[in-house]
Amino acid sequence: MDSIALAVTDGMLHFELSLAYEVFAAAPPGVADPWYSVAVCGPGPARAGRFRLEPDHGLDRLPLAGTVIVPGWADLDEDPPADLVDAVRAAHEAGARVASLCTGAFVLAAAGLLDGRRATTHWAHTEALAARYPRVEVDPDVLYVDNGSVLTSAGKAAALDLCLHLIRLDRGSSVANAVARRLVVPPHRAGGQAQFVTTPVPAPDNHPLAELLPWVTERLDQPLTVEDLARRARMSSRNLGRHFRSVTGTTPLQWLLTQRIRYAQELLETTDDSVETIAAATGMGTATTLRRHFNRTVGVPPDTYRRTFRSRTRPGPDDVRHHHERL
Repeated sequence: MDSIALAVTDGMLHFELSLAYEVFAAAPPGVADPWYSVAVCGPGPARAGRFRLEPDHGLDRLPLAGTVIVPGWADLDEDPPADLVDAVRAAHEAGARVASLCTGAFVLAAAGLLDGRRATTHWAHTEALAARYPRVEVDPDVLYVDNGSVLTSAGKAAALDLCLHLIRLDRGSSVANAVARRLVVPPHRAGGQAQFVTTPVPAPDNHPLAELLPWVTERLDQPLTVEDLARRARMSSRNLGRHFRSVTGTTPLQWLLTQRIRYAQELLETTDDSVETIAAATGMGTATTLRRHFNRTVGVPPDTYRRTFRSRTRPGPDDVRHHHERL
């Protein structure tokens, strides 16, 4: 998966294209392995919005990549170019992981890669995607969908979430967090989080949970309950749940479990602490509890995760930066 091919042609959205290039083309400090190699592939000079770019290679390079990323497609009233659709399909058949950003899902759907699969795109275009490609199970209420070899994201910021998700899959949570710090963005928003909330996105210090969230993440080793959080926030448990859904897109307990798991991932990657010690440090209590939740959330046991990702990072002074930075 270390080779990334960005598939471009006339009519691509420049934001998603440049976003993907920024994420994958520059390695964060302290990465032991060689970073991704990134190639821009297209049939010739292409216009993306107000910008023109010269691809490095033709579309025939896509099947040689480990991961193919298809940025957003601007004019949804037109079918995507046949040569682009054919090249994306050929890449997937050759074993490449294929990911679309925003309306790039229309290219994947045209290639048949989303037939029978759950997928998403920008919320404003989910109905059009479902109507045009009825064999696709379109989910309008998530940030991204991971089907293993085929991934789709919603628009703009959700495209960044998917890119960080790919790095997390390939190189672990610590490296993904380092990339997020470089980009000055939150390192993790779960794919199942809603695309939008009923209130405007709050400024970092201007929402009802602004003081509570850092307070919680400094105390992940403690057995916190919803009642503890509500008491600290000076509100009822019901109001706390409503604010959590609005601000984070999930419940207080699910958000807290996510923070504990992400912190456990960092400790597994960057320390020699035993699973028992990490269970205590993350508030899981026992190694058995940590293993159960970790396996269910991440998909592998903690020991397997450590073996997979420990060799992929070179620990530095910022590697185990306290978990409040993950907000």
